[in-house]
Amino acid sequence: MAANETPQNVPQDDAARHRLIEERLRKLEEIRATREPYPHVYRRTHDSAELRAQEEALVGAETVVRIAGRIMAKRKAGKTMFLPLYDGAGKIQIYVKKDVLGDEDFDFFKKMLDVGDIIGVEGVLFRTNTGELTVEVRAYELLTKALRPLPEKYHDMSLELKSRKRYLDLIMNLDARERFRRRSAILEDVRRFLIDEDFLEVETPVLQPLYGGATARPFKTHHNALDQTLYLRIADELYLKRLIVGGFEKVFEFCKDFRNEGMDRTHNPEFTMMECYAAYWDYHDMMDLTERMYLRLAERFGVDRKITYGEHEIDFSGGFRRLRFLDGLKEETGVDFAALDDAGVAAEAKRLGIALKPGMGRDKILDEVFGEFVEPKLIQPTFVLDHPVELSPLAKWHREDDGLVERFEGFIAGFEVCNSFSELNDPQVQRERFLAQMDLKAKGDEEAQVLDEDFLEALETGMPPTGGLGVGLDRTVMLFTDSHSIRDVLLFPAMRPDE
Repeated sequence: MAANETPQNVPQDDAARHRLIEERLRKLEEIRATREPYPHVYRRTHDSAELRAQEEALVGAETVVRIAGRIMAKRKAGKTMFLPLYDGAGKIQIYVKKDVLGDEDFDFFKKMLDVGDIIGVEGVLFRTNTGELTVEVRAYELLTKALRPLPEKYHDMSLELKSRKRYLDLIMNLDARERFRRRSAILEDVRRFLIDEDFLEVETPVLQPLYGGATARPFKTHHNALDQTLYLRIADELYLKRLIVGGFEKVFEFCKDFRNEGMDRTHNPEFTMMECYAAYWDYHDMMDLTERMYLRLAERFGVDRKITYGEHEIDFSGGFRRLRFLDGLKEETGVDFAALDDAGVAAEAKRLGIALKPGMGRDKILDEVFGEFVEPKLIQPTFVLDHPVELSPLAKWHREDDGLVERFEGFIAGFEVCNSFSELNDPQVQRERFLAQMDLKAKGDEEAQVLDEDFLEALETGMPPTGGLGVGLDRTVMLFTDSHSIRDVLLFPAMRPDE
């Protein structure tokens, strides 16, 4: 809502809002006596964007147009009113004049319609003396009587309210609508990129008898007909690899994943991932694919292959820096963790102020240190690669360095946006890795992987060398909309119960 558009005075306390709702209910009862306040349909000729696009042909032509939208302000006036009307495409001003509508319809409009009501209007397009494109109303119809008043000002709405009642956020703020339109465009661009790269889009189960493909706690449910425990997927990796075994050589999926874990500015229990797999590729090929994808997004949604994120200018034109995991730790902490045994790793982590939890192995400790000291400094696009084997039970061993795997994580603006492996396709090694994970689970690690015999059977059938990539689409949207909380790019994020 523009600064000069003041809605009806809407008190914010509950008692005052209750009185306003009662007043609107009284109006609704009175309206029902003469007309239907919730008609079935309204046929429009234009939306606000189309009126602007066709302005030259319509202004002064006496062509009758029909538009519909929500009243967003009412200014007090005598025999005329100017009002902003918001539709799905934006805003258009309407001009209501008593001499045109007649006494009865004008008085009804003035007294019975409120901010928030949805109306359809018929009239002609003109420009006011101040240059505002406006529809002069010659007829109107009430389409929806709103019973609850809108917030007085958008800026008075808390992030909590915007996230919990997204419809109010979208009503009050056209920028919010544009952010979610951009989200849709970004996801469509990623999809088109992968199709252009000859990947096949597929779908895999959301409900799974075993959860796998990541280290996370699952959500658990029960299927009554099968009398079976099922889990909401934490990743779709193991099913997509089954498709590689089956002969599809390049597959991808846009998947909703669910992880029963904490919430913060980059984590939501339900989130959207893109995972893709390509036979005969390795993690170097996936680095190249990732660079091409983000460069394409920067060319479309940035300026000169650059975007602004908070105080930072992120430059994609030079690709991604390559930084080895252990080198990054040494650069930022001064500690050569590769040279330490498990006890030494734990001791150095404690010295650095890392709070160690019971059952944390070497891998989790290193991951905590990395997250604390290295990740926040990875502002420009960076691939962190070649992780310790304990951190990546599904990744293939490094062909040059014992104890490491061929894996990379992509970081931008201080947080992770993607993860990739040269996929492990040796079924015997994979079984050993699963058993090691099960040992961690027995020691209390609730996020350790579970052993999946059916997946091992698929690997024993034979999976070619394969590269895999997972991209956090919500976090990618955060980057390209300059949003600093994942809640800002999810239409309906997880929220605590409203007290």
